[in-house]
Amino acid sequence: MASNLNWELYRTFLAVLTEGSLSGAARALGITQPTAGRHVEALEAAFGQPLFTRSQTGLLPTEAASALRGYAEAMRSTAAALERAAAGHGAAARGVVRISASEVISVEVLPPVIAQLRRAHPGLVVELVATNRMQDLLQREVDIAVRMTQPKQEMLIAKRIGSVEVGLFARDDYLAERGTPSTVDDLAAHALIGFDEATPYLRDATKQFPLWRRDAFAIRTSSDVAQLAMIRAGCGIGFCQAGVARRDSRLVRVLAKPCSVGLDTWITMHEDLRSNPRCRAAFDALAQGLGAYIAGG
Repeated sequence: MASNLNWELYRTFLAVLTEGSLSGAARALGITQPTAGRHVEALEAAFGQPLFTRSQTGLLPTEAASALRGYAEAMRSTAAALERAAAGHGAAARGVVRISASEVISVEVLPPVIAQLRRAHPGLVVELVATNRMQDLLQREVDIAVRMTQPKQEMLIAKRIGSVEVGLFARDDYLAERGTPSTVDDLAAHALIGFDEATPYLRDATKQFPLWRRDAFAIRTSSDVAQLAMIRAGCGIGFCQAGVARRDSRLVRVLAKPCSVGLDTWITMHEDLRSNPRCRAAFDALAQGLGAYIAGG
C-alpha cells in the first residue's frame, strides 16, 4: 500500500460517508464529482479493496470503510487543530477557538458569554459545537469543552466551576389545569417529558427516581433543547436547569426537595494549549460566565 496518500483523499472519503454519494461529497467540498470519484478510486486502489457499494439510495460503506472511519476522523480533527493553531499563532488572542458544550448550555447560557468574549477579543473566531456527545480533547476535536463530569485524562487541564442545579418544572397553566403533584408518586398521573433513547444520564436518573423511565414519558425526545421547549409550551413536567427556568416567570418548580439533581460542571482543555492566548482567553471567559450563571447572576 502506498504510504504517501494525500489527506485530500481521506477528506473526500469522509464526505462520501457523510453525504452518501459522490455528487453530495463534491458539493460539500466544492470539487467536481469526477474528482471525488478519482479520490475514492485512489484510496480503494491503495487499500486493495472496495470502500463503497452502490445501492438505490446511494453509496454504502463496506466493512473496510467503516473500519477506516475513526482514523480518518482523527486525521480531520488533527488537521483542523493544526489550522487553528497556525491561524492563532502570536501573542494576541486571535484566530479560531473551538468550544463544545451541551445543547442547553450552548443555546441558553453561552451566547452572552461569547458576546462578551468577542467584545474583549474581536480577533477571535468562535466555533461552538452544541452537542451532548463528549468531544475528544486529546484528539483535538475541540480546543475547550464544557463537561458535566470530571475529566479523567491526565493530559487535560480541568477547572471545576460548580454544580448546575436541575429540577422538575412545568408551566403555570399546565399545573392550573392538571394540578400540582405533592409527591413523587403523583407524577404518574401527569404528562412527563423525557428522553427517547436510553442515555447514561437517564439510567442514573432512573436509579434515583424509578418513575423517570422511558415508558413513563408522554413526550419523548433525546434533544435537551426540545425538551425545554416542550416544558415552556406547557406540554407537561420535565427536568430543567434551575438557572434557565428562573428566566421564565411562567415556569414553576415542582417537588423541589425530592427531585433535585446537581450536575458538576467543568471546563477542560489540553495542557498543550495552556499558554495559547486564544484558548486562555476563551477558557477564562467561560469560567467567569458559567460561574456567574451557576451563582444565579
